Amino acid sequence: MITKRLLLVLFLLPLTKVVQAQTASVERSIYGVQAGLVGFWGYNESRLSNTIALRTEVGLNGGIWQNDLYNTSGIILFPELSLEPRWYYNIRKRTRRLKRTAMNSANFVTLKAFHHPDWFTVGAGSGVTVIPDIGLVPMWGIRRNVGSQFNFEAGIGIGYQYLLYKSAGYTENSGDTIGFISLRFGYHIK
Repeated sequence: MITKRLLLVLFLLPLTKVVQAQTASVERSIYGVQAGLVGFWGYNESRLSNTIALRTEVGLNGGIWQNDLYNTSGIILFPELSLEPRWYYNIRKRTRRLKRTAMNSANFVTLKAFHHPDWFTVGAGSGVTVIPDIGLVPMWGIRRNVGSQFNFEAGIGIGYQYLLYKSAGYTENSGDTIGFISLRFGYHIK
């Protein structure tokens, strides 16, 4: 004989929310591509601990160049190499609140080290080169997923850039403080 309690349970069971368990950890390894306003990159993030991943990145960064002598300007793309340890500091909190953490969807703090070598340029006029540089930028950012394969990232930071002018024939190198803003949309490669 079916009791009233059993009937109540059978009636309410389909109305309950099914919760999938997530681990409070960054992914073991993620590959993907991202595009910004000017430029695109390929990256890998490898887990170092439950909340820290090492991101390596190769891409083409972009900028606007101008030649005052010939009154011309344009968009230029040039190689960029970067390495950054990322601490996804709120990944455990997002897991506890049942928010998505797949593909490292969380807020992060990072120390981005980058280099722009003068290997080649794309889209520039003839003879336009890039002054090689190296830099280090502490940043805060967010990463969120849209669906299962797409993501977006935004970040901001202030750091230091050292321009290697001597490699372009100048008498001395120079360094300066730089601001860094990043907005990128990407695709995870499985």
